[in-house]
Amino acid sequence: MPTVLITGANRGIGLELARQYAADGWNVLATCRDPGKAAELKAVAGDVAVHRLDVDDPAGVEALAARMEGRPIDVLFNNAGINRRAPSIADIDYAAWAETMTTNVFGPIRVAWALRDNVLASDSKVMAFVSSKMGSVAENTGGSIMYRSSKSALNMAVSCLAKELAGRGAIAVLFHPGHVRTDMGGPSAPVTAPDSAAGMRRVIAGLTPQDNGAFRNFDGTPLPW
Repeated sequence: MPTVLITGANRGIGLELARQYAADGWNVLATCRDPGKAAELKAVAGDVAVHRLDVDDPAGVEALAARMEGRPIDVLFNNAGINRRAPSIADIDYAAWAETMTTNVFGPIRVAWALRDNVLASDSKVMAFVSSKMGSVAENTGGSIMYRSSKSALNMAVSCLAKELAGRGAIAVLFHPGHVRTDMGGPSAPVTAPDSAAGMRRVIAGLTPQDNGAFRNFDGTPLPW
């Protein structure tokens, strides 16, 4: 059976990804900051193993990589992220901005690099990253500078990662998951977590090496950088 590792799997999109992959018979390695508080995740039926991981903690990432040594991971799903809000530049809390960059940029790249050999040892060799169209410079309407800039930076970092690992068969892709009805997206968001997760999974299932470095909507539509 194929294996997926999902960061931030205790709620929202990450939890739904864990549910759907497990329901399809995948081995699910689900990570979150505090497994002791992840009751919904632990209740997911199927082959699901819950691991502690704070993507902000380099030592924790290395510890996870050590536990995973020698285990192929078909899909690494970097989902964990935060949204610290600042309506305008005048409102920036620079400490919160730094925290946003740490979690949304440094964390996913740190995890991807630490687990690169696991992914490259698998059949699928996919690294998926939850970004946002709010990180698109072409579609920028202003505001939300901390979140937007973190996702733009993630897009560039993953583009570099994709080029660096292309020769080894990796397929690294970025997703806008939609405006999803989660704690982050709010109760009135138009896209449900099940629909977002299902859409990204369909895209992943059809990826080829030519898709390496792509930036897609959850339904597969290409997005502008």
